[in-house]
Amino acid sequence: MLVPYYFFGTISSVLNRLALDSLDRCQTKDMKCPYCGSKETEVVETRDSEDLETIRRRRECLACNKRFTTYERIENINLIVIKKDGKREQFDRDKLKRGIIRSCEKTKVSLEDIEKIVTEIERELRGEAGVEVESKKIGQMVATRLKMLDKVAYIRFSSVFRRFVDVEDFEKEVKRLIK
Repeated sequence: MLVPYYFFGTISSVLNRLALDSLDRCQTKDMKCPYCGSKETEVVETRDSEDLETIRRRRECLACNKRFTTYERIENINLIVIKKDGKREQFDRDKLKRGIIRSCEKTKVSLEDIEKIVTEIERELRGEAGVEVESKKIGQMVATRLKMLDKVAYIRFSSVFRRFVDVEDFEKEVKRLIK
């Protein structure tokens, strides 16, 4: 399922995007002309970038008739991860990806699959109301996806995430997988 890329901005940015889309070829008073400083401008063209992270708008000043380009991008809210010891750190997409890659070494899980997992988890986290998330929740999200994708990668990830201490812990988890 594809989710509109502006979904992960703030509510005001979503409403702003929807409003501006309907205002194409309409007069806007919120953008100053870089040539004459007039606030009387008109959006003449709107395009999404290839990565769907920015919106390119061609505008025309109604005072001096010159055209200029503006770019809008999503302002992502920084997520804070609450670690097991209570410390807080900024969400690091690359750290999450490295952990999953380590679990998937010598398995059939492709980098594309790993990237998809990381993207899904990040989108889900950014779509939630709060900006703080427990590391346990992120671990559960990864484990759930790996369990469906590759059992060996799942066991490897779980052994670190759930802090398996001895062989009995592995055995219990493998038995649950087999059932």
